[in-house]
Amino acid sequence: MSDWSLPVLLANLHDDIQNRLQIARKSFAHPGAKGDASEGVWLEMLSTYLPERYRADKAFVVDSKGVFSEQIDVVVYDRQYSPFIFQYQGQTIVPAESVYAIFEAKQTINANYVAYARTKVASVRKLHRTSLPIPYAKGTYPAKPLIPILGGILTFESDWSPCGGEPLWKALGEGSIEDDRLDIGCVAAHGHFVWEQALGKYEFTKEGKPATAFLFKLISMLQFSGTVPMIDVNAYAAWLTK
Repeated sequence: MSDWSLPVLLANLHDDIQNRLQIARKSFAHPGAKGDASEGVWLEMLSTYLPERYRADKAFVVDSKGVFSEQIDVVVYDRQYSPFIFQYQGQTIVPAESVYAIFEAKQTINANYVAYARTKVASVRKLHRTSLPIPYAKGTYPAKPLIPILGGILTFESDWSPCGGEPLWKALGEGSIEDDRLDIGCVAAHGHFVWEQALGKYEFTKEGKPATAFLFKLISMLQFSGTVPMIDVNAYAAWLTK
């Protein structure tokens, strides 16, 4: 029988993420440096453990009308079917059609940061997205419906005690159906929350290994999102003549 232990492996994954976030929080005095370090921890986790069809980067999102989002701490986007991406001197810009999920990364969760994350999420969801019919050997499939873009917040600690109580639900705007709703979030020291569409409410799960639980839940949600639509590259190329 193998000496490997799945519970130990999963526990160590969470411990590694939590320790890295804690080091970033304690070691850097400058808020900007502290924030960059925390974002790096989340980006490294997602880049390492998400399936290869996904990429995770700090990025701006642009649509074919030339409208840009605010800079997003963590953008999970497609690299299997999306042909268009721009990178220069550390800046990444991805087309709106390629985006699966977006997250704001902070040291702690509180009402102000939740509101800020909701604004960032809305700035991406409001962008225009194209979807072309898909050719195949016997003809074409109709254009795919646009997939929902997942939005969330990632933190290490909470300014609320307990974390998953009424102040969190109030900040999240439970029951909201607006473009700024957060679908999932992780507070690595306490737990993770998910918007349960069927129940019409948020569920907060307190567990010993929140980062690992969040990662698995996100992968599951991405699986059910399906595949991004076929991007109309010509809509972007039209800007070459302007």
